Amino acid sequence: MHADSFREAKQKIHQLASRHRVTVSRILKRRTFIYKVKKENEKAFKGEQKAFSKEEVKEALEKLGYTVLNIEPKIIDFKFKPPEAEIVTFVQVCTNLLREKIPFNEVLQLITYDIQNAKLREALREINNDLRQGKDSEEAFIKQESVLGRFTARMLGLAAKSGNMANIYESTAKFLERRMEFKRNMKSALIMPLFTFVILILAIVFYLIYIFPETANLFIKLGVALPPITEATLKFSNFLNRYLIWLVILTLISLAGVVYFIHTPRGKYLIDKYIIKIPVLGNLIHRTHIEIFCRVFYALYSGSGENIDAIRMASEACGNKYIEHRIKTIAIPAMLSRGKGLVQAFEASGVFTRMALARFRSGAETGTVKTTALQIANYYESETTFKLKNSVEFIQLALAIVITVVVTALTLLSSETAMVSPQMPF
Repeated sequence: MHADSFREAKQKIHQLASRHRVTVSRILKRRTFIYKVKKENEKAFKGEQKAFSKEEVKEALEKLGYTVLNIEPKIIDFKFKPPEAEIVTFVQVCTNLLREKIPFNEVLQLITYDIQNAKLREALREINNDLRQGKDSEEAFIKQESVLGRFTARMLGLAAKSGNMANIYESTAKFLERRMEFKRNMKSALIMPLFTFVILILAIVFYLIYIFPETANLFIKLGVALPPITEATLKFSNFLNRYLIWLVILTLISLAGVVYFIHTPRGKYLIDKYIIKIPVLGNLIHRTHIEIFCRVFYALYSGSGENIDAIRMASEACGNKYIEHRIKTIAIPAMLSRGKGLVQAFEASGVFTRMALARFRSGAETGTVKTTALQIANYYESETTFKLKNSVEFIQLALAIVITVVVTALTLLSSETAMVSPQMPF
């Protein structure tokens, strides 16, 4: 039974046992064993092997002619998930080797030697073993979707069946590269402004809680009437000092609630629905999702009889739950049950841009839908790359304006405070 966790495997096994009316005596978890073996007069060496028990490892090694000296379960068997860049490199190298007409099993063997991440290396070895045993390629790759990612595993699994393996690997590599590049650019565009904004807020809070009250309360002790802005600021400062702990607790609880919510299916759907509508970046993000959809659609599209699977997988790959939901619940049913054409179904979903619809309409009329999808993807790739630079400049300008307004407000407050003059007794 293959599952991502022991709990999930246990549930599946008990459901299967209940259906077939059998009793489960125990459940063995596949784990890593460290063995030490030698062959005749050769030097002993150590190795690792995944298995369900020591006996399984021993039997396999003895069949290979080794004398087993020791087998122990690996105590610490935690492996970090491979970085996205390493998965992109793996797919790109596969593409190049497949272009050289090297058999796929040899490709996997060659790449496995150079993979640095232990978890990815182990996953590729398992895929190669499954394929050697005659298992379905899609099943072998989907087993490793927790390592490769859902979309990558499905695309690479389908590639062996498609007849254009190198093309699908190339499209997958391009998709992963674009997604990684977009994330990197978004981080560079937002991290510095957000960091600066947070520091600014903390500085203002420190000023209002500690520095400003000292000066304002000094004037009150001297019996001086405070100006309106200073008086209002002092009231707000006293409020912050009185309820600071509760405000911090409430803020942390709110942040934890938001983080939890955005990781739920409903939260992801709502975030993806409204993020494409925000000013400046929303349009950019929307077009990037359409670009990824078109790129995957181009890789999978192979004729009118297989459109639905291509559209479904492209919607899952685009990275936006709202767009995926609209395509699956509106566009695909419109094609299946109401007999609408590709362009009409896409238009009914309400998530495609006018330019994309116009190009798909032209492609449908000329019978070049596949080529049109690639043209749209390439166009939006170049457009979003250029516009992202402008968006970064706009965000930086907006942040500069906010900082200027805040500094101006603090200057006015300080100026008003500085103009207060205590009445000297005669």
